[in-house]
Amino acid sequence: MRVDPSRNGSVAVPEPMGAERFGELCEGILASIGRVIDGQAEAARLALTVLLAQGHLLVEDVPGVGKTMLAKTLARTIDCTVNRIQFTPDLLPSDVTGVSVYNQATRQFEFRPGAVFANIVIGDEINRASAKTQSALLECMEEHQVTVDGTSYALDEPFMVVATQNPIEMEGTYPLPEAQRDRFMARISMGYPDAAAEAEMLETHQSVSPLVGLEPVVSGDDVRAMAATVRSVFVSAAVKEYTVAIGRATRASERLRLGASPRAVLQLLRAAKARAALSGRDFVLPDDVAAMASSVLAHRLVLDRRAAGSGMTAPSVLDGIVAGVAVPAPGAGSMRRRA
Repeated sequence: MRVDPSRNGSVAVPEPMGAERFGELCEGILASIGRVIDGQAEAARLALTVLLAQGHLLVEDVPGVGKTMLAKTLARTIDCTVNRIQFTPDLLPSDVTGVSVYNQATRQFEFRPGAVFANIVIGDEINRASAKTQSALLECMEEHQVTVDGTSYALDEPFMVVATQNPIEMEGTYPLPEAQRDRFMARISMGYPDAAAEAEMLETHQSVSPLVGLEPVVSGDDVRAMAATVRSVFVSAAVKEYTVAIGRATRASERLRLGASPRAVLQLLRAAKARAALSGRDFVLPDDVAAMASSVLAHRLVLDRRAAGSGMTAPSVLDGIVAGVAVPAPGAGSMRRRA
């Protein structure tokens, strides 16, 4: 065990686990998700990538494709605390973070934790809550703590917010502001399953919920050790420069009014490290960075008015930007971990 400097030296975190054990646990999580969510292997893998990179996930798609089911299934695979928040226009910030209540017996105010005090927080239809309530998540997601009446309360690790939203139905919704979207490490779109997966769903999901009988695969301690393994993945100077170059290129693009923030570049590298670990490597390749760029950066970008008017999308513009950034040559800057 060692001390985590990001938590003011107050929390001990486990050492990285072995590659074989790491791979077994990852396969177990993905297999459990696959038994519930048919035909969404890529979405499940990305959700696990974000979990191991200690980020937050935004699942954005039309109704009925399994957004909330994916969030619930991921939470069920971990033996830890889970809370679900149904975001509605009348939801108050105190419902999320907690509130101080006066205790007449002790004549003191006592803090009553809100729904955000859990390892996995599922925020269903997050864009249906007011901007004031949405802003209650900003400190939680960035600093992993809640401040109420001048007192800060740390959230337990692991801590992950999995939020869903429907981009089609806009009546009675509050679009997420850029600052809120920037807190999410990645955004995924589930998409429709193929015909075979949809037929399998009709066969297996009729009589009982697929979540019934789903047992946890890993413990909270396992997840913390897996996250430590991801943090230990080696990144060469050349790959770091490549990651920074992609971020700076988005800011210089004439087709974008808002490019990637420094936080986005940092989270892109963390996601690339998690992807490398899931692929069985202890070092990051430029391909890892490029592969994660769309999921990590696209939802943070704001198109220029002319680009939006011409039918361009943030992912398509980003693909062009990534393609135009020079890729480090193999072995440049000692890309692989030194023996």
